[in-house]
Amino acid sequence: MTNAPPEDFIVLLLSFRLTRFGLARITRAVPLVGGLPIRAQPNGEGRDQPLDLNLAREQDESVTTPRPDRDESAAMTQNQRRVLFVAVCSSCLVILDGSAVNLALPAMGRELGGGLAFQQWVVDGYLLTLGALILAAGTVADRYGRARLLEVGIVAFAVTSIICGISWNAWMLVAARVLQGTAAAVVTPSALALIIGSASGGVRARMIGQWTAWTAAASVAAPFIGGAAVDVATWRLVFLINIVPSALMWHPLAVLRREAPPPGKAGRLDALGAALAVVGLGGLVLGLIQQGAAGWADPFVIACLVIGTVGCVGFVARQHTAASPMLPLGLFGERNFAAGNLATLWAYGGLGMSFFVLGLYLQQRMGLHAFEAGLGLLPATLCLLFLSPTAARLGARIGPRIPMAAGPALAACSCAWMAFEVPPLSYWRDILAPVILFGLGLALMVAPLTSAVLGAVPTEDSGIGSAVNNAVARIASLVCIASAGAIMGGKVDDAGFQRGMIATGLLLAASALSSALWIRNPGRSETGAAGGGLSGDAASQAGD
Repeated sequence: MTNAPPEDFIVLLLSFRLTRFGLARITRAVPLVGGLPIRAQPNGEGRDQPLDLNLAREQDESVTTPRPDRDESAAMTQNQRRVLFVAVCSSCLVILDGSAVNLALPAMGRELGGGLAFQQWVVDGYLLTLGALILAAGTVADRYGRARLLEVGIVAFAVTSIICGISWNAWMLVAARVLQGTAAAVVTPSALALIIGSASGGVRARMIGQWTAWTAAASVAAPFIGGAAVDVATWRLVFLINIVPSALMWHPLAVLRREAPPPGKAGRLDALGAALAVVGLGGLVLGLIQQGAAGWADPFVIACLVIGTVGCVGFVARQHTAASPMLPLGLFGERNFAAGNLATLWAYGGLGMSFFVLGLYLQQRMGLHAFEAGLGLLPATLCLLFLSPTAARLGARIGPRIPMAAGPALAACSCAWMAFEVPPLSYWRDILAPVILFGLGLALMVAPLTSAVLGAVPTEDSGIGSAVNNAVARIASLVCIASAGAIMGGKVDDAGFQRGMIATGLLLAASALSSALWIRNPGRSETGAAGGGLSGDAASQAGD
């Protein structure tokens, strides 16, 4: 028997999917190497098919119409399993470092100092470069190869994680987080693009479904990892643990890079657009953070906000004139794509602010330990994990408009519930039920939102459509977390928590209203296509 590489055994876990009751089962036989049984492929042979990252660019008619001779229940090839393993691990790295850090913020502040502004910049420095550079990174991946760029991104992420873990003062940690966000921007668009290019039809849908389930599980695990690292060991472990999955990805990434075909022709990188995005977002975030301490009339705050606004306006203008824009504005001509991204802007802004404010309040005002605060937030993420498949089926059956409107409306009600409770608050009496309601609202919204946005563009543009939606979500979270200090009055007390929850509720209510007014339900065949993954004809007329 030959020795199989570690990822071939680890990836067996990725063939499990969660049922609606939260139980795991193997959906289909998965071929493995190393002498284990190999299921026959559609061609009748037991050999794996070569990886073709250009599969998504086959004939035009095969993009929107499944080929009748294709076996939709075919098992994944070895290379497709390798792609799935890399995509899941890399995406989970980015999610964990974006979420687990929140519960370690008080411990960082106690050891390194810096106050609330430092805690915000630990989060915002990461989100700033991630949100600003993600579109440019997608362009570079298309030009130089997705596997190659992902390999570079993982190495950079591991190195910057080590720097974060050994930081000896507050602003060294902030600088390392900014660099780590740059690495995350390189990783994020390449992960899903690898899946899209390596498979099609039913296999692609299964791969995307498993990728979604495992990234949702990472969101559930993040509070535990952050809280356990602080209580059992040190907040530095939140970053240093990234070395393990990065090392496990090294071999499969090297294989993917060697076997990948030469990248197709791509347009020039919009360097000016990327610079304008960084200047615009950086100015706005810096101004919002400094306003909490200096006030709106401070000259430095005003200068930052003006520079940020000019940068953002310049970025939009640049996208109108650039030969190869970072953000193709023509995509927003599709009604559901534009309305879905508007709903994403409000909803994920509220989501980012809610977990930031609630996580700090549970620890600094209610006196919970970091791990206990992680447990306190767990019901919301469990609702998202286990109820999303049901919400996806509901959205496919009745269309996305009602779930996208009702979901954030429920979440807004939960925020109002917490905002108007009389302190002192008790977790079991005052927080648990609203947190569950918040999770129910998110679960109802997320899957139909994804299907509506990705189903509104042609399949050949689904990669950039996904990147745009991802960037909108991250930028919204960035700006709202940066605003938290000003909204809360610069300190975590009962009045600040109430203002933070009211602001979150208003953002979620705006998302519900946007979806109710402007999202249109596609026709029956379009709904089924969109709900099955990344298919659907964007040129089709949406119907009510």
